[in-house]
Order: sequence, then C-alpha cells, then structure tokens
Amino acid sequence: MIFESHAHYDDERFDRDRDTLLTKLLGGSICNIINVGASLEGTRASIALAEQYPQIYAAAGVHPSDTDQLNEQELAWLGEQTVHPKVAAVGEIGLDYYWDKEPDVQKRQRYWFAQQLKLAREAGLPVIIHSREAAEDTMQVMKSVHAEEIPGVIHCYSYSAELAKEYVKMGYYIGVGGVVTFKNARKLKETVVQTPLTRILLETDAPYLAPEPYRGKRNQSGYLTFVAEEIARLKQVSVEEVEETTCRNARELFRIL
Repeated sequence: MIFESHAHYDDERFDRDRDTLLTKLLGGSICNIINVGASLEGTRASIALAEQYPQIYAAAGVHPSDTDQLNEQELAWLGEQTVHPKVAAVGEIGLDYYWDKEPDVQKRQRYWFAQQLKLAREAGLPVIIHSREAAEDTMQVMKSVHAEEIPGVIHCYSYSAELAKEYVKMGYYIGVGGVVTFKNARKLKETVVQTPLTRILLETDAPYLAPEPYRGKRNQSGYLTFVAEEIARLKQVSVEEVEETTCRNARELFRIL
C-alpha cells in the first residue's frame, strides 16, 4: 500500500471527477492521503474532504505565497482547526522566493512561517514545509524557532543532498514526488541515493508535477507507483520495500495507525 503524503484534491482541476477518482484510489493501492491546505479556503476544503473520507487527513496552513491572507485573527482560526481529529499536520508553510522576490513580501513570508511553526509546536503537530529558492532563509527561520523540536517533512525537496542530510539530522523527512522520474533531476536523484529510505516520504503534490510518462498532465496519487519504482531503482531495493517503508514513515510522522 502507498501513503500519499501531499496532495491537493480540493483543487478545481478535480471538480469533474473528484469522488470517482478518490473512491477508486482509496479502494486500490492508496492507503491514506494527506490533503494539504495552501490557503485559508484550502484548509477549510481539506478538512471537509477529510470528514468525507475516512482514509483522508487534512493539513491546516497557508502557503508562503498566500500569507497576505494572514493576520492574528486568521492565525487564531488556524489554531482552532488544529484540534480537529482529522487534522494531522500544519502545512503547507514556508518560503517561496521563486514567485515572490520583493523584500517586503519575503519578510512577510518569514514572519508567518515562524508563526505557523510556533502554532504547530503548540498544537503538537508535525509541519509540511514548502521551500523554493529560499534555502538559507528557510533554515534560518527554522533554527530561530528551534524547529528541530517540531517533526515534519520538507515537501517537494529541490536542494542538495548535503542540505538534505542537515534536515535529516534535525529529524525531518524528505518529500519525493514525480520530479525524481525526470531525466534532468540529477540533484534529487542524488539526494534519494544519499538519504536513508527511513527518512523519505512519497508525495504527488497533485494536481501538479506528474511523473514520467504523464509529465505535464494532471497528477494523481495512482502515479506514485512510478515514483516508488524510480526510488527503488536508485536505492537498489524492491518496490515493495519502498512502498512499505515510506508508508510506515508517513504513519509515524502523522500519527495515523
């Protein structure tokens, strides 16, 4: 069975067939799904999905590019959501300098990243961290709030194998998705080789980042078999070992029996 640790099935691209697709996936090879909030509305929708499907859990959080939505009142609302029995994490939170290059915007991102990390610590929940072209500042913010005390995963990992080792030392997992199947994904392939399988999670980021041979199309959790196969090839282990170990990793992180 495969544990899908990061998807966005509340996205409008699933509106036409969401229930049919999720019923098929959860009745097949997918044991659990974490549907990840990327905004206040996304958090609401993720919780609603988790309430509808026993095998789906939600993450409550605001993506760095949407932190203009946040204020102290909205942060308090997020805190209220963390007590929901189907909320398994705070996320996705972090920094994204690829889209947001203005200093004031980046400063705002860093502030709300730190605040949501603190929220996770208070709630006793793991975090799902998004970091794009912001490696140094991500680590600085994490260290400033002692994020080594907060379990979590670095979602859609895109940095070096050396930095991945630092995250693993802090107790974090490395999220690996469809990009690992791309021919030009040298850094990620190297990271997979050097990262213990016990610190890797499988994820799609659906509907984004579909693996080969579906690159450029709508992603979905059924395509995680291609990710597992590539990790197995890189680690020189069986696909079954990849699926079983990453499923166990995710259940331990998100505390799902």
